[in-house]
Amino acid sequence: MAQVAIRTEKLVHTYPRGNVMALKGVDLEIYVGDILSIVGQNGSGKTTLVRHFNGLLRPTSGKVYLMGEDTTGQTVAQMSRRCGYVFQNPNHQIFCTTVREELMVAPKNFGFSEQETQESLNRVCGLMDLEHLLDKHPMTLDYTTKKIVTIASVLMFSPEVLVLDEPTGGLDEVGRRMLTKIIRMMHDNGHTVVVISHDMDYVAENSSRIIMMAQGEILDDTSPDRAFLNAGMLKRAQVEPPQITQLDLALQGGKAQSAALSVEDFVRKYKS
Repeated sequence: MAQVAIRTEKLVHTYPRGNVMALKGVDLEIYVGDILSIVGQNGSGKTTLVRHFNGLLRPTSGKVYLMGEDTTGQTVAQMSRRCGYVFQNPNHQIFCTTVREELMVAPKNFGFSEQETQESLNRVCGLMDLEHLLDKHPMTLDYTTKKIVTIASVLMFSPEVLVLDEPTGGLDEVGRRMLTKIIRMMHDNGHTVVVISHDMDYVAENSSRIIMMAQGEILDDTSPDRAFLNAGMLKRAQVEPPQITQLDLALQGGKAQSAALSVEDFVRKYKS
C-alpha cells in the first residue's frame, strides 16, 4: 500500500473577515511520489487547502496529517521543513540582497552545518544553472529567473513534499522545461509534488493525479486521461481542457473512455 504523505480529515477553513467558508470538510489523501495537480476557478479553495500543508493556515475544524503525524501544535518551521512552499509571485518570497544569501536562508534556519549548506548549494546551483548569478541581487533578475531562484531556495533543504503555486505563470519556454526537470527529479527521488495551476496544457502532461475543486469542495480526484471527460463537472469548476484534448473528445462524439493529453498522445492514438 502506498505511503500517505498528506492527509486531511473533514478540513474546514473559514476566513474571519467576511465569514467566508473557503473549505467545506475536505477529505484528501496525497501519496508519497504523487505529482498531484489541484485545479479549479479562482476562489475554489486551492490555495487555502495547500497552505494548511505547511502551517501557513490552520484548520477552523478538522485535521491535517503530514507524513503520518498530526500537525496540531506543530510550528510553521516544523511543518515547512517537511513541506516546502513556493509562492505564486516570487516577489513575495525573495527578501535577500544576493541570490547566494537567498539560497542559504533555509539551511541556516534549519540548522544545517556549513558543509551540508555548501553541498546543497553546489547541488542546486548545478541542477538549475545558477552559479553565475550567486552574487546578483535577485530583484534585478527577469521574472522567469526569479521564479527559478525561489524554487531553488526550497530545493536547498530537499523537503519531502514540494508545493508549487501557479509555477508556470510568467515562465518562458526555458523556464517551463526547467520546471518539468525539477518536478520529475523530485518524483524520481521519492518526493511528493503538489501543483496549483490554471495551465491545463501543463497540468495534463505533467501530473499523475488531478484534483478538481469548486466552492471549497473536491469534485473529482482522478487520472489526467479521465479528468476532462465530465463536461458538467468541468463547467462547475470552470476548467477548460487543453485544445488537443477538446479535439480528441469531439472526435469521439461523447463516448470517450479516456482523453489524449498532448499532441504526441493524439498522433499515436489516431495513427493506430
